[in-house]
Amino acid sequence: MPNDVAIIGVGQSAFVRGYEGSIRELAFEAYREAMKDAGISNSDIGASIICSAPEYDKQRSPSGLIAEYLGLNPQPTFAIETVCSSSTTGIRVAYSLIKSGLHDIVVVLGFQKMSEISSADSQERMGRGADIMWESPFGTMMPAYYAMHARAHFARYGSTEKDLALIRVKAAKYGALNEKAVYRKGVELEQCLTADVVASPLKRFDCCANADGSSCLIMASAEKAREISQKPVWVMGLGSGTASLTMTGREALDGLNCARVAAKQAYEMAGVGPQDIDVAEVHDCFTIAELMAYENLGFAEPGKGVELIREGETYIGGKIPVNVDGGLLSKGHPIGATGGSQVRTIVLQLRNEAGDIQVPGAEIGLVHNIGGVGIYGNVIILGR
Repeated sequence: MPNDVAIIGVGQSAFVRGYEGSIRELAFEAYREAMKDAGISNSDIGASIICSAPEYDKQRSPSGLIAEYLGLNPQPTFAIETVCSSSTTGIRVAYSLIKSGLHDIVVVLGFQKMSEISSADSQERMGRGADIMWESPFGTMMPAYYAMHARAHFARYGSTEKDLALIRVKAAKYGALNEKAVYRKGVELEQCLTADVVASPLKRFDCCANADGSSCLIMASAEKAREISQKPVWVMGLGSGTASLTMTGREALDGLNCARVAAKQAYEMAGVGPQDIDVAEVHDCFTIAELMAYENLGFAEPGKGVELIREGETYIGGKIPVNVDGGLLSKGHPIGATGGSQVRTIVLQLRNEAGDIQVPGAEIGLVHNIGGVGIYGNVIILGR
């Protein structure tokens, strides 16, 4: 097992629909929790990486602002952006900085205050994550893109709207137990199937919601981790891939190739396979995204992912528990903070500190974080 870099502290703000403070105050909530968890002080930090998607707030360079507010000057700070996968890309950069020997301890902080702009403006900005010459001018938005993925999966494999609804029922069950989630209510299968259509076949409960939130991870070299932490969680494997910005540039729409590429790299680096994963966090911005993740990560053969959710195998106690914190569907999706929140969940699982959502005996966990409509894909494997 690679054990050169560890996560020694994790933190997250509550994810909410309308945060009343500033972005610097929002960032501080996760930072304060992570620093307390790690048991270190500002003077121990060698560098900070601030992760967010641009154009959601007026601050031109939020990394400088946030580093100053957190008291991290004069240590270097860096800005990272790969839209929804920004904070897991930040982890990859932090890992590299530590492995290179440039820094011993690095903070990775992701944030987004999406309520700064209207829902319509937010959708327009998300649309511009795609090609601004050939796609976004024609009104493409995130629900429509993922509806195309759903239709392609239905056509090729015979999956159904009911299968997607089963995923949302699971997300709601566990989201109700997560005190930091936006939505803490269970939903019934019939509610999901009869909800208003957003972009057919996706309905209201098939879609995650915008949110405001922050997440923070403290990463350290092996020497520092063993010196400081009683409960380090090790980075076993990292994988990353990209895909065509335009949908017409992709061979098929029933899966995300960037995720397949990233998973292959992460498994090879970690020296494990899908069968070794005890608990997973996947990027379920829409229910179809979770279904595709089952297959892209190797938890099921292509077209067989529906069997996992139909048979309850992605619940706690099943073959591969997935998104037992409610996922994006229940937690909400503050773009820059999402990947860090996923990693925090897995770290707590591996430390046996996940409370009501603890997967018994979890030793190896996986995070799957997607940027845009399958443009960027990051997979991280963590070990106890």
